[in-house]
Amino acid sequence: MIKDLYTRYTEDDAWLIKENEWVRSLQTIREAQLAQGNGYMGMRGVLEEIPYDAMPGTYLAGVYDKMTAQVTELVNLPNPFNFKFTVKGEKLDVVAMDIVLHRRVLNLKKGLLVRHTIYQNSTKSLFDYQSLRFVSMSNKNIGVMQIALTSQDESCEVDINTGIDTSVFNAGVLTEGRKRHFRIKELGQFRNAGYVAIETLEQRHTIICCSGFYYEIGRKKVYAKDNIFKLKIKKGQTVKFTKIFYIKRYPYSSNLNRYKKESFQKFYQVFQSPFLRLIHRHIKAWDTLWERADVQIRESVGLQHALRFNIYHMLSCAHSDKGFSSIGARMLSGEGYRGHIFWDAEIFLMPFYLFVMPKVAKNMLMYRYNRLPAARDIAKGAGFRGAMFAWESADTGYDETPSWAKDIDGSIVRIYTHRMEHHITADIAYAVYKYYVVTRDEEFMKQAGYELLFETARFWASRIEFDRRRNKSHIRHVIGPDEFHIDVNDNAFTNMMAKWNLSTAYRLFGALKKKSPQELERLQKTLDLSAQEARGWKDAATTLTMKVNNKGVIEQFDGYFKLKKITVSETDEDGMPIVSPKLKTKKLSKTQLVKQADVLMLLYLLADTFSHPTKVANFDFYIKHVLHKSSLSPAIHSLLASECHRLLRANTL
Repeated sequence: MIKDLYTRYTEDDAWLIKENEWVRSLQTIREAQLAQGNGYMGMRGVLEEIPYDAMPGTYLAGVYDKMTAQVTELVNLPNPFNFKFTVKGEKLDVVAMDIVLHRRVLNLKKGLLVRHTIYQNSTKSLFDYQSLRFVSMSNKNIGVMQIALTSQDESCEVDINTGIDTSVFNAGVLTEGRKRHFRIKELGQFRNAGYVAIETLEQRHTIICCSGFYYEIGRKKVYAKDNIFKLKIKKGQTVKFTKIFYIKRYPYSSNLNRYKKESFQKFYQVFQSPFLRLIHRHIKAWDTLWERADVQIRESVGLQHALRFNIYHMLSCAHSDKGFSSIGARMLSGEGYRGHIFWDAEIFLMPFYLFVMPKVAKNMLMYRYNRLPAARDIAKGAGFRGAMFAWESADTGYDETPSWAKDIDGSIVRIYTHRMEHHITADIAYAVYKYYVVTRDEEFMKQAGYELLFETARFWASRIEFDRRRNKSHIRHVIGPDEFHIDVNDNAFTNMMAKWNLSTAYRLFGALKKKSPQELERLQKTLDLSAQEARGWKDAATTLTMKVNNKGVIEQFDGYFKLKKITVSETDEDGMPIVSPKLKTKKLSKTQLVKQADVLMLLYLLADTFSHPTKVANFDFYIKHVLHKSSLSPAIHSLLASECHRLLRANTL
């Protein structure tokens, strides 16, 4: 029986996410779930032998490219986590060979991915394969992998093939086909290590990746001179391979030699460091993060696992780079949503960072501030003033929403969110103000915050349409968070968030005038902003309203109550609504069924604006109509359910 070499890293079940068998159909899901990262770099949990249909992914925060794709997307970079063994022409591979045992364990507390697989070849010989790997949290540019291979039944000669895999690609969407967003500038071997220098096609980021490994047999340690070679292994003998890589992004420059020299020097310092020193520093860095971030739930093991799993992934993508990058909907675990930044970042993710890692929260807002010129251009192009932020943002801040996408039923539909889902502009303003309330960071407000709030208010003041006869304002032709209903008027969520944006900006304009008149004067000159215009924000806010029926239920948008009255009658074992197969997706817009309840989202964000009876009336109404076809939906409904004392409902969401 082969000793389990990494047991000490897999002993605390409260922190472990386990894969106990190889299920081919779940391969890409497991790659995302078991992903690792440190904010600067993210890597999917792909098996090292890269089985058929695997989707290896190596991503650097903020590195996007558009060439050959419909829209800009996060670049899939060369993969250093690959290590292939072949014995007598048979590859040690979960698809190619029989599997006697397979398990992987993601240690959330330590940021380690541990694996143990026993392969059986065509002659029934067994090969014991164990690995441990991590993307360092103490040194954001490095990753480390250790593999222990034992031939249990016979002495053999093993073909080894590793290095940096440049054959990776971004997955195709719809009719795009596979894409590669970089060109190889140079590759080679130097001092028992390899390197590759690449350049992204459009923005021309230069990325240097250096990689090397050594192997140990007993007390003998050998630095490999090549990535492809043969090695004889005796029966029962364990060979331990340790691979270390270093990745760094540089801005475009013709000075490639300087970049190579700098990267290789830093890599070689790490390459000469003992494995135990590297892993201990990495674990210590994770310990520091968990001291701040952990939330303990004693009553439910399942909830504890789920909560820590989510916190782990949020810690894995937390980064501060002066606003060069923010956090996408799928973080750095894959190419879902092409790595784009949505309103999720400010509304759903930022509160966690605000209280646990405020520097990361500030970085997310600086990402928006750095793209304020693009937001101004977008507003101007649409005929408005101020700043209108892109619905899907990447590196430049201009809109990267695709024109076509798959709907929830798999059909191909045209996308209108970038034209009408304008609430993101108020959502960003909301996040700026929340950051200020919690941190009292006046320097940030002077540098970026006030400008963001004033320019977003200026947008809404130009976006609304004033009805003089009724002394009311309207915001027409919008989409709320409920994307089932397109091109509606006076969406309650959009109207009230715009109203909040306008009134808050006006209030802070007045507060700044009292405490720092010189700073306000500077901003007024920079933005060409008058006190009269600011007073107009207040006036505009007072005329924005929403409709409420005699039961206290807020109408999601003008005409919503007149739509076909269909309610949810059945749920599955997870509490998720079951939709009748007779109801086609394209017909949902004609009904009161919603993707996620805009109104409940509004009650959550502006909780102190609404009374308890109002919250109860609206929760009881909209919970019967929501289909939770967004992952953002259940959490908000659960929070409102708790506040409304609907605890059973809160527990099933």
